[in-house]
Amino acid sequence: MGELARPFGFWTTICMVVGSMIGSGIFVLPATLATSGWTGTVSWFVGGIGVVAVAMVLVGLTSAQPEKPSILTICGDSLGLLPGRLIAWSYWVSIWCSAAVVALVGAGYLLRALPAPVSSNWASALGGSAIIAILTAVQLYGVHWAGRVQVMTTGLKILPLAAVIAIIVFVAVTSPASFVISDIPTFEVGKLTPALAIAFFALIGFDSAGIIAERVRDPQRNVVRATLVGLIIVLGVYIVISTGIMLLTPLAELSASDSPLADFASRFLGSKAGVMMALFAGISAVGCLNGTILGSAEVPLGMVRDGQLPGWMARTTARQVPAAALILASTLAIALILLGVTGFGARVFDFMLRLTTASSLWFYAGICLAGLANGIRRGFSLVGLGFCAWLLYGTGIEAGGLGMLLMLVAVPLHFLIGTDRELALKQADIGAKAVAP
Repeated sequence: MGELARPFGFWTTICMVVGSMIGSGIFVLPATLATSGWTGTVSWFVGGIGVVAVAMVLVGLTSAQPEKPSILTICGDSLGLLPGRLIAWSYWVSIWCSAAVVALVGAGYLLRALPAPVSSNWASALGGSAIIAILTAVQLYGVHWAGRVQVMTTGLKILPLAAVIAIIVFVAVTSPASFVISDIPTFEVGKLTPALAIAFFALIGFDSAGIIAERVRDPQRNVVRATLVGLIIVLGVYIVISTGIMLLTPLAELSASDSPLADFASRFLGSKAGVMMALFAGISAVGCLNGTILGSAEVPLGMVRDGQLPGWMARTTARQVPAAALILASTLAIALILLGVTGFGARVFDFMLRLTTASSLWFYAGICLAGLANGIRRGFSLVGLGFCAWLLYGTGIEAGGLGMLLMLVAVPLHFLIGTDRELALKQADIGAKAVAP
């Protein structure tokens, strides 16, 4: 089977990790977690511990098997064809669910940045759908375009976050009395699980380098470094921003905000700063969505190239893009946006966050099981498994149950598409040759 192009070096790969993690989450979660108070702050630290444990197993597996297309194919080879397909399917579902959430938030921020701000469910839904369609069209021209978009948007999204951190640091140095500690709800153990289930949504994406490993030069080195460095950077940014905004904004005002970073900038720097923050928040969401859409195509492609799926499920074009898989995932994301728009509100948004989290957790649990199966970083694997089980409980019966049902859809599909890996590898090879430029 022919080699795929490897256009991504270390810096582009780290942009993929940082860009895939920093999307819509940090721009809305300070308000969502506001009523949790210090419990929400603790959830970032607890989530960080769990994510680092899973990441350590991921980079260990990638280092041990750098020739594999992605971490998903390593899971399939380690656990068996059916478990591998179940994990990959669940993760693929989480990708387009996440794309729907990120697109909605990004469109909402961009509409706020207009000279005449627009605020309506249908405007956000149509705007989010348009963003997904445009990014899908860009990636159909080649994977290298996704890398260029990611580098550009990652650089732009750092600017507003740096501005917020600068405000927090400036106030801490010049006017520490401005921090309102007495207004913040105290830590409550009983609220930690639901807060963690919500905060974890903003941490999804740390695995992006492992998903696109076959597109990365020197994956044994670059995937490992990009994953760990990117994860540490993002965790630090999240903790400072979320806690700082909570300390400097009245609880009632923060919990009622639908764009807390923009409101925070307006509070300290004026309304124009709030508009600029909204613009950059929208750009940030676009960058995150770009990486998410890339992953939606790379997941089935990697499994095809490892013989875990038949070749027709991710046949590539002359530009080495699995166009059908890419278009299908984007279409499902747009459908989810449009189906939810009529009842869209805080409850629907919260449910979509939890569904995305529940679907992705099966993949992270699979990474930890693969670590145990291969005898790689067993301590981290056990911690990661416990973390995933805890979070699945935290997502609730409604979202967690639907996530499990969506995953089980892959069981009949497993038998319908066949289990002959040798035949699948031959089909993939024939398909690659048939579209070779």
